[in-house]
Amino acid sequence: MGEVMYKEIVTKAVIGKGKKTFRDKYELIAGEAVDTILGCWVINHKVFGRSENDEVVIEGNFDVNVWYSYDNNTKTTVEVRNVSYNEKVKVHMLEDSVLKDDSEILLTTIKVPTVVDVNVNSNIITYEIEKEIGIEIIGDTKVKIAVMENDNTFEDTTEELTDKELDSIIDNEINENYLQ
Repeated sequence: MGEVMYKEIVTKAVIGKGKKTFRDKYELIAGEAVDTILGCWVINHKVFGRSENDEVVIEGNFDVNVWYSYDNNTKTTVEVRNVSYNEKVKVHMLEDSVLKDDSEILLTTIKVPTVVDVNVNSNIITYEIEKEIGIEIIGDTKVKIAVMENDNTFEDTTEELTDKELDSIIDNEINENYLQ
């Protein structure tokens, strides 16, 4: 039997991982004096990531819809605003891994942007949005594997088996659940 040797393979793998919760306040100036906030929700969230100077830059946007009543609660309207954001995050890297400008950044929305608080003062509506983003950094890394040195010896396989012997091998030695 051959001697065990080790080889290094360079491959792409997750070299950094983390998550971050963001909570931000925004302001909307309504066209009229607001009586009651009837609803506030977020739709159309899009998020992108890139690396820059040892940090992950998260850029995204979403639409905020604020439904309110005015004119002594006799009329309603919905104000729609597109909100853009840009956040910088330091991500914990695995040992001996370095974030590079060409590292691939994968972002996952763990918690979609959600309105957690909304207040009104005359025609100024203040709302707070919370979101949580998961970050994975894909980069080159080395993997060490054990390999057997080929000793170039072969076993004689000229022996022919009878049908009965083949059936016995199939019944006793082949694991039918192997591919499940």
